[in-house]
Amino acid sequence: MNTLLVFSVIALYFALLMVISYFTSKNRSDESFFTGDRQSPWFLVAFGMVGAALSGVTFVSVPGMVGNNSFYFFQFILGNIVGYLFITFVLIPLYYKLKLVSIYGYLNERFGVKTYKTGSLFFLVSQSFGAALRLLLAAKVLQFAFFDKLQIPFFATVIIILLLVWLYTNKSGIKTIVWTDTMQTLFLILGAVITIYTITTSLNLSLTDSVNEVVNHKYFKVFNWDNKSGNNFYKQFIAGILITIAMIGLDQNMMQKTLTCKNQWDAQKNSLVYSLILAITQFLFLGLGILLFVYAEKYNITLPIGDHGEFIDTDTLFPNLALNHLGLLAGISFLLGIIAASFSSVDSALTALTTSFTYDFLDIAHKSSEEKKKLKNRVLFGFSFIIFLIIMLFSNSRGDVITLIFKVAGYTYGPLLGLYLFGMFTNFRIKDKWVPIICIVAPIVTYMLSEYFKNVYNFNFGFINIAVNAILTIIGLLLLINRK
Repeated sequence: MNTLLVFSVIALYFALLMVISYFTSKNRSDESFFTGDRQSPWFLVAFGMVGAALSGVTFVSVPGMVGNNSFYFFQFILGNIVGYLFITFVLIPLYYKLKLVSIYGYLNERFGVKTYKTGSLFFLVSQSFGAALRLLLAAKVLQFAFFDKLQIPFFATVIIILLLVWLYTNKSGIKTIVWTDTMQTLFLILGAVITIYTITTSLNLSLTDSVNEVVNHKYFKVFNWDNKSGNNFYKQFIAGILITIAMIGLDQNMMQKTLTCKNQWDAQKNSLVYSLILAITQFLFLGLGILLFVYAEKYNITLPIGDHGEFIDTDTLFPNLALNHLGLLAGISFLLGIIAASFSSVDSALTALTTSFTYDFLDIAHKSSEEKKKLKNRVLFGFSFIIFLIIMLFSNSRGDVITLIFKVAGYTYGPLLGLYLFGMFTNFRIKDKWVPIICIVAPIVTYMLSEYFKNVYNFNFGFINIAVNAILTIIGLLLLINRK
């Protein structure tokens, strides 16, 4: 694509974000950045959350991963749906009952300050890595499409993106993000739909032909019953439930948007509608993945092969075809989609990280307006810098990023999941001061068990490591029961 055209698309898109930021920043209060003044329309929150959940990872990585994992990811999506029911009818009522801004305040009321700080700290680590890895993928695509042609180094690309995000989120935070994420979700979904239309038109396929092409393709294998495989149905389905509860229901980033709704019922409607839209959209991206491989096979466009016969760099398939082979319309729609994905994945993450740290560690609720503003800006800058460092650390990683994200989540969200399940489904009081040790030991033991079973029994935990991690955390908490 022409460099001037790419620049124009980026500039116009950012200008639109700034316009939205200008209008949403009017009549803001001290709490607008953190709570959106609890006045967000639930249907906007539901639609906008799709973009934040999908990010550049789903946009680029899910279509590409079909080449190595077929349609098995859909087993995980089925588990997601069950997880959202738990979030809707168990977690959301709990959060509204306690009137929480940071959802980790529940741990303080249930167990004590050490557990509270530990839970929040695990979120900060999890979200920092998750946001960085999501932005890494989008930044690589923008580097390939535009910044390389201007000889701008990758680290500068990342800084530019983070700076642009800061400009439109700094004033009103979550109040602005509810609206910008809605627009970004629209562009992200349109990018996939337009690409599907371009491919089917290029291959002279009708709608019926396209569906038949997908369901009859060798990659359209939905269920895996091999017990030793990481893609086994039960592992994927259970992991889908638990990771959804952990990465959505116990995640300040996603729940902060939900808690901007006017009341509990609106929040629950948001959760149910959001989960339905998300499942349909993820299925759409899996179907797009097969069509991308069909197109690549027809025109002899190949990916490098690894030592074990698997495709390498599957995340490059969609960008390569969209920007170099499918024409101008597909190129622009892909570019808009990846820009939307890059901004939506990091803007809400930075806001959530700032909210959690300022409320959970700096007690910002009891500060003056001027102190709130200074603390918020300093923490926002600090987490922007941390995300930049993590991106640079993983900048040379290969393979599909989505698998890496869920592996990291299994270790970092596992203790959080264990803490909340133990807190909600038992009445035990525990020795609060020892909880940090349990939450550190559990992921380490999970990793050791995972490696042991893989090397000795050829048994791959896959995404189920989050369940092992949570169970070990619960066992540890049982040892801390206060008998008095």
